Amino acid sequence: MSPAASWCRARCACAAIVIVACPYAARGQTQAPPATPVPGPIPVPAAPRAATPAGDMTLDPNSPMAALPGLGVDWPDLAKPDAALGMPARDQSLPSTTTAAPPPPPLPLPTPVAGGEAASEAAGDRRYVVTLEGIDGIAAAGLRDRFDAASSLHQDAGKPANVAQIERRAREDADLLRDLLRAYGYYDADVDTRVGAQTGPATAAPRLQVTLAATPGALYSFASVALPGLAAAGPDDAALAKAFGVKPGDAVDADKVTDGIAALKAALGAKGYAFATVADPAIEVDHESHRATLSLAVDPGRQMRFGGFHLSGARHVFGPRHVQLISRLHPGDRYDAALIEDLRRALIQTGLVSVAQVTPVRTADPGIFDLDVHLEPAPPRTIAASLGYVTGPRTTNGTLGYLTTATVSTLGYGSGQGVTAEVDWTHRNLFPPEGSLTLRGVLGTQEQLASAIFRRNDFRVRDQALVAQLTVDHLNVPAFNAKTIDLAADIERQTNIIWQKLWAYSYGVELAASDERDVIQATGEPRRRTYYVAAIPLSLSYDGSDDLLNPTKGYRLSAHVSPEISFRGSPFEYVRIQLDGSVYQPIGDRIVLAGRVRLGSIQGANSDNIAPSRRFYSGGGGSVRGFGYQEIGPRDVDNNPVGGSSLAEFGLEARIRFGNFGVVPFLDGGNLYSQSLPKFTGLRYGTGLGFRYYTSFGPVRVDVGTPINRQPGDSRVAVYVSLGQAF
Repeated sequence: MSPAASWCRARCACAAIVIVACPYAARGQTQAPPATPVPGPIPVPAAPRAATPAGDMTLDPNSPMAALPGLGVDWPDLAKPDAALGMPARDQSLPSTTTAAPPPPPLPLPTPVAGGEAASEAAGDRRYVVTLEGIDGIAAAGLRDRFDAASSLHQDAGKPANVAQIERRAREDADLLRDLLRAYGYYDADVDTRVGAQTGPATAAPRLQVTLAATPGALYSFASVALPGLAAAGPDDAALAKAFGVKPGDAVDADKVTDGIAALKAALGAKGYAFATVADPAIEVDHESHRATLSLAVDPGRQMRFGGFHLSGARHVFGPRHVQLISRLHPGDRYDAALIEDLRRALIQTGLVSVAQVTPVRTADPGIFDLDVHLEPAPPRTIAASLGYVTGPRTTNGTLGYLTTATVSTLGYGSGQGVTAEVDWTHRNLFPPEGSLTLRGVLGTQEQLASAIFRRNDFRVRDQALVAQLTVDHLNVPAFNAKTIDLAADIERQTNIIWQKLWAYSYGVELAASDERDVIQATGEPRRRTYYVAAIPLSLSYDGSDDLLNPTKGYRLSAHVSPEISFRGSPFEYVRIQLDGSVYQPIGDRIVLAGRVRLGSIQGANSDNIAPSRRFYSGGGGSVRGFGYQEIGPRDVDNNPVGGSSLAEFGLEARIRFGNFGVVPFLDGGNLYSQSLPKFTGLRYGTGLGFRYYTSFGPVRVDVGTPINRQPGDSRVAVYVSLGQAF
């Protein structure tokens, strides 16, 4: 029986009689007839036995073996085509008592052609097609996919095979299909196999037709379903039985029973039964009525409440107090298996643990359980390096990009952004618990940066981090040349791949001193100014999408607000505001329509008085595709961007997926304005086609865009490469 049906232990009311007898008794003979000599090759004389001095003719173990007598049938040559199945030639000198029926005609051989499949078939190999009959009208979801995944005919289709091998594969697949049908409740299923010449239009290399004809028979159903012992759960027994989900009248389906057992165990764990046991299902099948009975013994035990933690392992990575901070289970809480699994994943997510085992253990109090937490430390230090391009300008304090119009900075390729090499060294637990130090350096054609970042995860409460950063940065882009020293600190709750949070936030402080060079927009005259800025950056975001890197439904909203004071000359205040929204709507199974909107505004100051590095910019892979980085917006007399005080952008795309690959036609638009509020006029449009390769981690994105209303100085084609969707 196949693995899909191995769970079922059927006890049938039937009898079997086994008779062992002489094979000739079936023909009415009482003893074997005398052997008839069969002509064969002349036997080779055997080597004489070695005689001992005493004349004893015992066997010498070193003497060669005697040649086997001729069997009358030559050893087959597998390199030759299959011969017709027939009887060996009869010795005509012997009297004939019966008339032999003529042998069946051989299967027709295809006409050989030079090379390719025909050459292989001429050597005895066959190509074939497989057809399943009799299963289209039965209620067995996923049957064909399971058969295809385990089929010998499908798995070995590309291997050389003769007719005998193909027939053997067909017999194996017939057993497989029969077992699968029984696992779906068709206990009387039978499968016949046929191998013959393929019918239909003649081809240069005709193939064999392998047919598996199934006769499913009646669908068996449960006459009764019993869960003995579940009544000990008291008022929870009805909800637990409902979680099991298998009811009288349901088909005897292995998948449904297996899924029901898993759901029942999960429900027991969710309701506090820490040490509940569920026995293997006992199923009795009545072949006459096509009905079955199911009995599943359950011992729920008693509801348990949490007591405390016990830490074990090679050495403790965290103390009990920090484990309690990470855990969502507190002393006195009812046992919940989901919260225990959540703790295990949270311990792994810290990056400081390579192995985390969280096991409930009994205590002297029969209603209290403790958790034994076994931890094995992971290597605490990491060195990483990368070479490529950045898809957006870098932020100075690691937040979600409130200093620029780009989203979270990622490594990739973006037109017009230069080569960048980056290296960083991290000690993830230099300041325990979970206090990391990262030293980072960037060397590129447009940017040179050195920074030291301190980060304490799970700061005071779980999923909250304290981040402090000192950065020395030199950024040389077409809009400005800035040398900046930045000191920033914030408290943040950010989403991640494992836990995509509904709400995320950050708030903090920033002090920056920047020596910046740009030009006067009207005259193009170079100038150099020094800015001292103090800011209180704030951000809040809501993520109602279904995936962080590849959303297919839902929506996202975010707001970034940064009140700032500039101390260049007379101090003045202004506020930077950026609002982002995106929506994702699936159309069928393969298409997702996605759209985004971004609005930005600087209130309280003219853009010319604000440091160029803190203005809005537009254009690039995280902005309006089809344009190079910072190519959209007001420009000086030398046609270089100067930034703006307000921003309006949108993006539309259709994500069409084919397995692990996909194409994405897109249309983006946007513009920058010198005024504090966007006017939504003079929008610049870019369009193009993206390509996606979907990995288990996220899609690899390659977008190729071109501007629709191109202006002098704009690139004709822009290419962007990164991980994750554009928005």
